[in-house]
This record gives sequence, C-alpha cells and structure tokens, in this order.
Amino acid sequence: MNSMCCNRLIRRNLTVNVFGLKTRWKNFCSDSAAKVSGSNGNHSYVQGEKPGSTDNFPQHDIAIVGGGMVGMALACSLASMPLTKQLSIAIIDSNPALKGGASLKKGSPPDPRVSTVTPATISFFKDIDAWKYVEEQRHAYFDKMQVWDYTGLGYTKYHARDVNKEFLGCVVENKVLQSSLLSRVQCTDAQTTIYSSRLTSMDLRPSGSPTVAAKISSKTTLNDPGHLAKLDLSDGSSLYAKLVVGADGSKSRVRELAGFKTTGWNYSQNAVICTVEHTQENRCAWQRFLPSGPIALLPIGDNYSNIVWTMNPKEATDRKSMDQDDFVKDVNSALDCSYGPPPKSSIFGSHNLFSWLNPDVTVSVDEGFEVPPKVVKLASERMVFPLSLNHAKNYASKRVVLIGDAAHTVHPLAGQGVNLGFGDALSLSKVIAEGVALGSDIGEVTLMKKYEAERKPANIAMMAILDGFQKAYSVDFGPLNVLRAAAFHGANYISPLKKSIISYASGDQRLPLFT
Repeated sequence: MNSMCCNRLIRRNLTVNVFGLKTRWKNFCSDSAAKVSGSNGNHSYVQGEKPGSTDNFPQHDIAIVGGGMVGMALACSLASMPLTKQLSIAIIDSNPALKGGASLKKGSPPDPRVSTVTPATISFFKDIDAWKYVEEQRHAYFDKMQVWDYTGLGYTKYHARDVNKEFLGCVVENKVLQSSLLSRVQCTDAQTTIYSSRLTSMDLRPSGSPTVAAKISSKTTLNDPGHLAKLDLSDGSSLYAKLVVGADGSKSRVRELAGFKTTGWNYSQNAVICTVEHTQENRCAWQRFLPSGPIALLPIGDNYSNIVWTMNPKEATDRKSMDQDDFVKDVNSALDCSYGPPPKSSIFGSHNLFSWLNPDVTVSVDEGFEVPPKVVKLASERMVFPLSLNHAKNYASKRVVLIGDAAHTVHPLAGQGVNLGFGDALSLSKVIAEGVALGSDIGEVTLMKKYEAERKPANIAMMAILDGFQKAYSVDFGPLNVLRAAAFHGANYISPLKKSIISYASGDQRLPLFT
C-alpha cells in the first residue's frame, strides 16, 4: 500500500464525531513476528532499533506512563499501524509482569479482577490482532442479560438476538487482557522499551535539554529542544519524550505533575468482588438492584462466575471477613429472595400498555423472569474497593495527554469503565497517526485537543447515565419504585428503546432515544 493511500485512509478514518466513536477500523498490522531480544538493566527492549539518546538519556517519541490494560492497548495499537509503528515508544511501569510476562496457571480458579468487554472493544482487539491471544486463554461470552429490581416490581431481559448480534459481551480476567496485549506488542517489530520503574518527576519544558534531531516522519525533523519533555524515574534514570501519555490510573502521577484539575465525588459505597463456583456453567449476566447498591453475577467460564457487589463500607468490611459459608448464603439471598419477591411478568398485567408505541416487541420478553444459578462455593479471596466518580476537566495540554482512569473513573454498575479507556486508546492512536501522516509535532496541544474533542463528550455522557442510575437506586420511596418499575418494563417491551439501549451498552456511542 503506497503512502498516498495510507494517508487518505487515515484522514478518512479520523473524521471527528463528538458523540460517535467508530469502533471498527482497518487493521494495517503486518504479521512479521519478533521476539524480545534482550534486556539492559531494568529496561526490556522489544525487537527494533534502540531509542536515540540525549546527553546519555534515551529519547523516545512517546512515553506511556502506566502499562496496565489501557496503556498497553495504546502501545499495541500504535505498534500495529504502518504510520506509527516506527515511533519509539517507552512504557513506564514497575509491574514485574511486564518484564517477565504474566504467569497464568491453567486449571486455577479465575482471578476476581475481571472486565466485561463490549463488542466494540472486542472489535478493537481483533483489529490490532490481540483478541486471538485472549481466545487462547479463559474467557466467557454471554448472549443474555437479566436486570431486575429488589422490590419485585420490574425486570428486563436483553438478548443478543434483539440486535442481531452473536453476543452482548465477554467477561475476561484483567491479567488475561494484560498478557494478551503484551504478547501482541512482543510479536511486532515496533521500537518499544519497557522501563520497570515509577515516574517521580516530569519537566515539560526542560531548560537544559540539548538539541536533538528528533525524527517524526520520513520527511520532517524537529530540532528545537522545547519539543521534548524530561521524565525522571524512581530508579534514578531519566528519559526524554515528545509526548507523555498518562495511563497510570485514577491516582495518576502524570495528571498531578501536569496540573490537570479534576471534579468528582465519592459514592460512600464499596464494591466487594470475588470468584464463586456453581454446579453447572453460567451463561447469562445477572444484575439485581438492592437498596445499598447493585449485585452482579457474571460468567467467567467453566462453572465459575464473578461477583461485583456494591454496598456501604461497613457492610463491605463485614462481608469481607465473614465465614465463607455465610457469605455464600448472603450472595444467594441477594440474588433471589431478599428485600422482596421475584418480579412477575408485568405489574401492569401485560405489555399491552406499551404496544401503542411500537408493535415490534422483541422476542426475549416472552422468556419470563429467571432465578440465577445457585452459588455453591467461594473460589477466591474477597477484595474490597471504594467507589467514586472522577473526571479531568481537560484531557490534553502541550506534551501531555490522559487516557483511561487517569482521565475518568465511573461507577462499575454497567462494567463500562475499562471500555471507555479502550475507546480512548483507539481514538488517541488514530490522532497520533494523523499527526505523523501530516508531519506534525505529535506533542502539540492542537493535535491532542482533537483527541479530547472526540472522547470527552462520549465519556461524560456515559458517566452521567451511570451516575443517574446510581442515584435513582439510592432512594427507597414508593412512588419512585413504581416509576423505576415502569422504566424497566418500558425497556423490556418497547423494541426501539430496547435495541437502542443494547447498542449503546455494546459500544455504539449513539445515545438511547436521542439519535
């Protein structure tokens, strides 16, 4: 493919739609396999030219601070595109798994830290040729989801066939996603260096940095020292980069050092997560809204499921330490009979109340309410995490950009947090590719603001929806309960609304009802 075709395709894919993120994009990846060629102290080099040096400090095009799932997805995406795979990329993270590879023991119970990835995320992983590594390990697709209210007044069921899809999502252990992305990066000829260290300080305008011929594209070089940021690491080493990407989580050091302001609040809720076992395989995602917060039962493969149970901090502390058998009883009660009876098919007698809106009623409403499978055993430790909403007022400034939890954290009730982060990684990689194609400085704020303009509205919209759900179920009040039940039944019986909700939750950024 000649350069003119590549540039034309990149520009076409980069048409900005602030409320829409294209999740499928053409994979340019060449499948030339490469192996990790060696290491130098704490720096592991993936095959390719070693980075340039500046006053004995290595210099890179991009420094990704945070080698978690989202940071590694960005590195993998950049390494998979012809216009960006020649960039020198540093990944800064002290996690030893990045240096030695994640150790995944076959036959062991699933780790409690999992992610529910949407069809849009799966498409992204396939396009960068990373999903095949996930499929080699444990994962669980699900094509059905049931959501219901503790009052027994309402429920809704979603099925992949309602929107002509094969599945609604896939539950994958975080360490499987991480190792799959790392394996994909190692199988490219990208110039990637892993620094097993932590970021301690960052100088975005280093006055003492010498002049460097920093190659941006085959036609353009930038010689101004102001085009470099200096990063100091906890092991005493330093490096330079044209662009610093903060992918270092909700307590981002990059965000702090760069001076990005945030807004948000704590929910006064904690999430208890763990792995549980059934007598048979679970193939459905279940979620019940309780007075203190939702409980979700997510399939993770074989006879295992993952529990994500939101409650107040005291309840979380008590349930983390209680006897395992008592905890299992509490889980089964929370998913079945506690707080109220199971919902009937409709509190309004039938779905005819909504039939005037559209006669096209989806098939899955005829299946009726189902009781989740019984949990028979706790199969992992119980972990507790505080919940909060946090959002950076800006995602980008000169030389610095934020992605994933460094830019936004959301309530986990719909499992959308990491999917928003993967959307960030996809969008940013395309914007960087545009900059390279045009011969631009990839650290210029005007270029990075294109990424912010695409991702910020989409992320805010999802955050607002999830926060609204959280607040709506924080009040136990009779009239409000009836309204919530009506909303459940509307979502269950009004086909266009139901399809819109499923599509939006699957990664289509069009908002339900409005587009």
